[in-house]
Amino acid sequence: MVRRHLDSLVDEGFASPSDRAPFGPVSRPGRGRPAKVYSLTSSGRDAFDQAYDDVALGALRFLAERHGPDAVLEFARHRAADLERRYVPRMAGITDSDSRVALLAEALTDDGFAATITRSSTDTADQLCQHHCPVAHVAEEFPQFCEAETEVIGRLLGSHVTRLATIGHGDGVCTTLVPRTALVARTTPSAGRTAS
Repeated sequence: MVRRHLDSLVDEGFASPSDRAPFGPVSRPGRGRPAKVYSLTSSGRDAFDQAYDDVALGALRFLAERHGPDAVLEFARHRAADLERRYVPRMAGITDSDSRVALLAEALTDDGFAATITRSSTDTADQLCQHHCPVAHVAEEFPQFCEAETEVIGRLLGSHVTRLATIGHGDGVCTTLVPRTALVARTTPSAGRTAS
């Protein structure tokens, strides 16, 4: 039944199937049909509520034209600081890296990012995957939003993280590589960041 719904989404152009995960092979089941990974297409993402994209893009273009790309980055960081401010209490006191990454994925999912975690087979890193981006159309033109979000993920996890792919860049999933190291517990948002 699930396969039928997925096939319908593919037929309508809202999803696309692949034999490979965004990074690495799809795990193969012992029996049954070969495993597939489904990603939303641009049309599929358009089906989500993104009615304010034109206004947001117009405002950001105006900001960039009048004050330059650094002003856009400052605004993106200000917006991302709100996520950080809200997530810090949720993660306070949790020092175990697996638990912190899981809590972050849960918080992002609650905010509409549809986040999952892919564990590496080598136990050296995890991939935090966001299957939806509420600001995808804005991020296509202004990657500063992806940069600011990546900075917040790194601060929340207390680790240097690397963004491998973004929906705004045309990838099917936003993927952040999180090293499996001892993460630092954060209890307050980063100093110098403005939270709204």
